[in-house]
Amino acid sequence: MGDDSLRQVQFERTANNKYEVRNVRGGSISVGSGSDTDFTPVELFLASIGVCSAIDVDTVTTRRAEPAEFRAVVRGDKLRDPEQGNRMEDLVVEFTIRFPEGEDGDKAREALPRALKMSHDRLCTVSRTVEIGTPVTARLVDETE
Repeated sequence: MGDDSLRQVQFERTANNKYEVRNVRGGSISVGSGSDTDFTPVELFLASIGVCSAIDVDTVTTRRAEPAEFRAVVRGDKLRDPEQGNRMEDLVVEFTIRFPEGEDGDKAREALPRALKMSHDRLCTVSRTVEIGTPVTARLVDETE
């Protein structure tokens, strides 16, 4: 894979169970355990699934018309499984998207089901990775080497 395929974020601990996550473009977000208003890792996971598909759908449909309403709810059940470990199940993204009346709105509404299917079946890297599955490696970097 070429250099343009690499994606990464980095984070640092800012307090007990609080972290500042940064991307290479200078953006940052606070993440925590859920004891305050910071997003938890599971909430970011859900947001990533939904927003990934939203970007795909938005890109396709707004070529035709600007939406009057575009929102979604992403939900799932968090399981605490002593045999297979904690995980999420029954993940669902429910979009509410409305376009204005008229020819352009009609074109956007017509493109909507196809755009959502393309996102789910092929385009959304986040949900495709979850559905296909990929190993995750965690390792300790020895800074003294």
